[in-house]
Amino acid sequence: MPKCYTDQEKEYIKRRLKEEAGKCLIQYGIRRTTVDDIVKRVQIPKGTFYLFYQSKELLLYDVILEEHDRIEEELVQAVSQMQDNEFDTEQLTQVIYDFFKKSSVSPVLKILNSNEIELLARKLPAGVLEKHIEHDNDLIEDVLTKLTLNADMDKKVLGAAFRAIYFITLHRDSIGEDYFEKSLYLLIKGLVLQLK
Repeated sequence: MPKCYTDQEKEYIKRRLKEEAGKCLIQYGIRRTTVDDIVKRVQIPKGTFYLFYQSKELLLYDVILEEHDRIEEELVQAVSQMQDNEFDTEQLTQVIYDFFKKSSVSPVLKILNSNEIELLARKLPAGVLEKHIEHDNDLIEDVLTKLTLNADMDKKVLGAAFRAIYFITLHRDSIGEDYFEKSLYLLIKGLVLQLK
């Protein structure tokens, strides 16, 4: 019979699971992080882990999503603070560029390569990724409502375009260090110009 935890204990254990999972994710990646590693660090029985998460992948996804949401919130705040919320191509391009730069240097998000993302995606329950994509589409819509932009733009296509740019940041080496920054800025500016 599982131990009963107070709400305070549950909150503490969940926070510690995320903290240690984040450290393992950075150190080992998705593939080599194990539930045993995490519970050993948190000092809880393995069975207790499963009171909080159905799988290692759901915990790691939660850690990644938390970091993603933190950086995303900074983007929304930066867009909200743009001068008079008017559309300025260079300013909006820079704000979005900064968002992708932060994402690409985040220790949690940086370690993800296409194989790691694919592995995680395969092991998540049905509907989890679709929910995240819908969340991203809602974010795009929120950003667009803060600015005077092309109302005819399909928000789902725009969301997919931003995700495509994010995936490009995972292939910095393939693109080439000398060209990556300028090409990323150029791609974002091209997307921003479509919003007019």
